[in-house]
Amino acid sequence: MGSGYHSRVRLLLLSNSTNFGEGFLDHAAAEIDSFLGPARRVLFVPFALRDQHAYWEQVRARLGRIGRQVECLRADSSGPSLIEAAAAVFIGGGNTFRLLSLLQKTRVLDPLRRKIRDGIPYIGSSAGTVVAAPTLMTTNDMPIVEPESFESIGLVPFQINCHYVDADPASRHMGETRELRIEQFLEENEIPVLGLREGGWVRVEGTRVSLGGRSGARLFRRGLPPEEFAAGSDLSFLLV
Repeated sequence: MGSGYHSRVRLLLLSNSTNFGEGFLDHAAAEIDSFLGPARRVLFVPFALRDQHAYWEQVRARLGRIGRQVECLRADSSGPSLIEAAAAVFIGGGNTFRLLSLLQKTRVLDPLRRKIRDGIPYIGSSAGTVVAAPTLMTTNDMPIVEPESFESIGLVPFQINCHYVDADPASRHMGETRELRIEQFLEENEIPVLGLREGGWVRVEGTRVSLGGRSGARLFRRGLPPEEFAAGSDLSFLLV
């Protein structure tokens, strides 16, 4: 396994929380229910959005429809004890820099890492998926705050780029495509990057990694052409 990877982890990493024309988490609700299994209580981390209370209420209402109770992790000293008692953790999307900065300031990165590596289910969406990688360096977000470092929770040994968008050959936009930005990342870093399209997710069950959802993903590795993977693909090789 890759450096730092723990084979007991259980992860459901969503590219996004809302698909066009659908409600919040509707596209992934069945997968979330299956993934959580007997875990009825979920600790939600709303740090990526400014209005944390409203975000918690949104998640509480949606997961309540699949029979889960949702507790909120607050940006205060109660964090480590709540994490220790958690049966499952969900980190939502928003701004990845703000999310990581608050995770660092509240000193919950290490408790989260230990708890998840011990095997409790972890769900990430968008920014919450990005921070499951070793660093936030493949986020799409503006650095609206400065975190202490780029180091994230590091639950998988590869990077993820959420909301991956393929270049439109008919577009007149002359700026950098998402593919080019990822290639620039690989000029300075060797770690693989999985471009996860809208509606897609990665599910990790110990030593098995599978690609779910509707839209597939694109894998970038230094010195190799990008590879396309359809939903249902086995990506377990990324843990090696």
